[in-house]
Amino acid sequence: MLTIINALLPNNTLSYLAFRIACLDTLERIVLARQFNPEAAEGFGYLTEVPFLRAVPPQVQLDLLSETWQKHLHRERFEGDLVDESVLFAVCETAARVAEQESPQFKTWGTSGPRRISLTSKGALPTKLRQVHLALPNEGDFLLISQFEDLPPLESLSLKAQFGLEPSKCEAMFEVLGRWHVSPGFAGRLTGLLTDREIAQAVAVVKSTVSVGLPSHPQA
Repeated sequence: MLTIINALLPNNTLSYLAFRIACLDTLERIVLARQFNPEAAEGFGYLTEVPFLRAVPPQVQLDLLSETWQKHLHRERFEGDLVDESVLFAVCETAARVAEQESPQFKTWGTSGPRRISLTSKGALPTKLRQVHLALPNEGDFLLISQFEDLPPLESLSLKAQFGLEPSKCEAMFEVLGRWHVSPGFAGRLTGLLTDREIAQAVAVVKSTVSVGLPSHPQA
């Protein structure tokens, strides 16, 4: 179970769709980028919704998504950090955008996953998807961090204090910027979000980006 400032993220169809659509959209963009711009390593993927994390490589974005998704499904309670808040915000915004701009693709991805669902009230879906993160009491600190990047250290610390943004809370965000490899267990963390075939495809896409010795996953 994932909590944001002690509020539980509901494990329902909307949260599932947000994570699933953002994951598949990012995977598709990785494949397209390789076909048309093989040298592109960043600048796309769901986490570009968060200014501070726009430079995170897409394979790491998927890894972060899988980690937050796993916390969401786990029986134990996990208090989300700024990275989890960023992931949740970004998957909801990405899924809402796909629902608005690519409705047929949204329907295909939404109804072909491990959960059997029917999509109704299509016009209301973008609003409902955004409401998944808006309904939680996060303070949006992950969106503020980028405003301090170009400031002198002392001035940055002073402003962070004014906004109540503790430097220790930001550490996880800075650590993400230094990641390139996908952590072991990536395939397993996608269970419940993607089908077996989709997981195998996701692992293949990530393996072709970086060699990380990911475990194999059975085909559906």
